[in-house]
Amino acid sequence: MEAHRIGILSDTHGLLRAEAAELLKTCEVMFHAGDIDNPRVLEELEKICPVYAVRGNADKDWAEHLPADLERELWGFRFYAVHNKKHRREDLAGVDFMIYGHSHKYEVKQEGSCTLLNPGSCGPRRFRQPVTLAVLTLYPEEHRFEIQRQDLTAPAPEGEAKALGTDALTEKNMDRLVRRIVREMESGRSVEQIAARNCTDKDLVEQICRIYATHPGVDVDGILNRMEIRGR
Repeated sequence: MEAHRIGILSDTHGLLRAEAAELLKTCEVMFHAGDIDNPRVLEELEKICPVYAVRGNADKDWAEHLPADLERELWGFRFYAVHNKKHRREDLAGVDFMIYGHSHKYEVKQEGSCTLLNPGSCGPRRFRQPVTLAVLTLYPEEHRFEIQRQDLTAPAPEGEAKALGTDALTEKNMDRLVRRIVREMESGRSVEQIAARNCTDKDLVEQICRIYATHPGVDVDGILNRMEIRGR
């Protein structure tokens, strides 16, 4: 029976894990749902097999050539890809799979005849979230498919680290903390004042302020992702 394997990944944020690359070598093509973060990762992926990629909110000037969304037909199945599902098009008529990312959380849902698939993030680990991608196997003769979630379990590569002082924080609380720190920085308070007002580690506040100051236009997601990657 003819079968075709397709790699589905998202939110690599500048990090292509060796374990992910090995899995993708078993695929004929792949879809990347955005937040690639730099051209080097995309170049490495393209050495493995053809890549259909969309632009994410963390993909800046270098990625202007990438579409915000795209549609492709492969082996009789129609694919639609977008980074953030909030920016998806309304009409999914005729689409078999919608691929998206952004949340860093693996998800498979059904919307009529369309399967919605978020492969999660296979880049830097965010808090205690799993590091995942998906492999989709198509069986064209039967118009059937299988989705395999792939949890990456290899030790973190050199250069990946947790954000400072975040062990006791949930992702939701960390999001709120970053927003408060940015607001207080904009109001002119010092790092020491912000740390004291928020009962937060000074090094953590300093790191957030530095990222915000050196990356104009960066959003909260961008700050969190840059905090989690060291020494790139």
